[in-house]
Amino acid sequence: MGILRTPAEGGAEGSMKGTHHASSHSPPLYSKMATVDFDSSADPEMDLTSDEELEREAEGFKEQGNAYYVKKDYSDAFDFYTKAIDLCPKNASYYGNRAATLMMLSRYREALEDSQQAVRLDDSFMKGHMREGKCHLLLGNAMAASRCLQRVLELELDNSQAQQELKNAESILEYERMAEISFEKRDFRMVVFCMDRALESASACHRFKVLKAECLALLGRYPEAQSVASDILRMDSTNGDALYVRGLCLYYEDCIDKAVQFFVQALRMAPDHEKARLACRNAKALKAKKEEGNKAFKDGSYEEAYDLYSEALTIDPNNIKTNAKLYCNRATVGSKLNKLEQAIEDCTKAIKLDETYIKAYLRRAQCYMDTEQYEEAVRDYEKVYQTEKTKEHKNLLKIAQLELKKSKRKDYYKVLGVDKHATEDEIKKAYRKRALMHHPDRHSGASAEVQKEEEKKFKEVGEAFTVLSDPKKKSRYDSGHDLEDDDMNMDFDANNIFKAFFGGPGGFSFEGNSSSGPGNFFFQFG
Repeated sequence: MGILRTPAEGGAEGSMKGTHHASSHSPPLYSKMATVDFDSSADPEMDLTSDEELEREAEGFKEQGNAYYVKKDYSDAFDFYTKAIDLCPKNASYYGNRAATLMMLSRYREALEDSQQAVRLDDSFMKGHMREGKCHLLLGNAMAASRCLQRVLELELDNSQAQQELKNAESILEYERMAEISFEKRDFRMVVFCMDRALESASACHRFKVLKAECLALLGRYPEAQSVASDILRMDSTNGDALYVRGLCLYYEDCIDKAVQFFVQALRMAPDHEKARLACRNAKALKAKKEEGNKAFKDGSYEEAYDLYSEALTIDPNNIKTNAKLYCNRATVGSKLNKLEQAIEDCTKAIKLDETYIKAYLRRAQCYMDTEQYEEAVRDYEKVYQTEKTKEHKNLLKIAQLELKKSKRKDYYKVLGVDKHATEDEIKKAYRKRALMHHPDRHSGASAEVQKEEEKKFKEVGEAFTVLSDPKKKSRYDSGHDLEDDDMNMDFDANNIFKAFFGGPGGFSFEGNSSSGPGNFFFQFG
């Protein structure tokens, strides 16, 4: 076999038989030698050789990682840098390279850990401090970033990148300060502005994104808020702040049951989340109070319903959509209680909260119609019809336009002082009263100005009676038609109408007592 056993190796027995027995039942000597445990620490030279080989192999992995990094194949670069670290875990540059790769993969928290390990191994590793500072900045830790960047400038005074990033860190701190003040002032638009500016340098900061999303929700920009919160939850499904914002959006969109589920989930992830706890409590209270108001309204208890809706409106001023509905509900109750001006005011508040709230426009338009504010009613119905071009809305607009047109003509019912549904007999009685009140003879002793005004009113009374006492003319007038344009005979003499009504010449006279002064008359009927 090329290896001879000596008698000494073979033991005390040196016979051929013994040798043959050994060769036939034991493994060959080279096999035994191969299975012997090798203690490398026994030879210092072997140790050095092994370490050098590991370093060479690690450097090979690093070079391969570099090649993939240059090709922007960051996943493969990461794998090879990890292999290099596994072989040489005390090499700071390997952690630095892997940190750079993780940053390109947007895995900033892992990159931060590698950067920190790199500078722990070598505090003079400038790139390690630079990457740590950049990771802190991207994650929104501006104070920590500043400390790292200051260390870079200690190692390399003229490092322009560190100088610029240090300015960015200072800007972030200032935007955080401004946002905090603005939030306390409820200037949510300014908070969104500050967070947008901060996120330009801290693009991976969940804290800034959550604050922005919360303020978007408070501004009623729910789809934007939902989008920001959803992006965070895709990366971190246990983020209590993002869960809270998702719930807040649903709550403000009046999806209260779903909102409560998210608030409960947020509290499960972060039991001390006070905002989620308060929102959950408000959501439940608001739903309960609103339902109580709805029940009272259905039961016909309008005063009670009015009070319940008023109580509900005090629970959460930030809940724009639900409060808009509550104002509109209270307006409906107000109109039932004949509180029309208050109902109009409530509808206006609802529209201010939600400019797309069609029901509030319709309710306010009806209240305007009931209070004969036809121009305002037409304006609201036009807004509704532009938004939803339905047959019903078109019809409501036409009715309002007709009433507006009618309101611009002489109101013959108002001239006679009767209701629009007055009977023929009531119209006659009204004419008698008004004609006697405004007859020129009755005011013969008054000033010229008063005589002129009373004569005008006397003619208007005759005109009103002419139209309203004629069924055909009355019907056309009530329909909004212009009687003169319709070729209806509108020529009349107020005196002739008066004489005809009171029975002709000599049937009625006014006699004034000059000694009694103007305005004292007595009536004589034939």
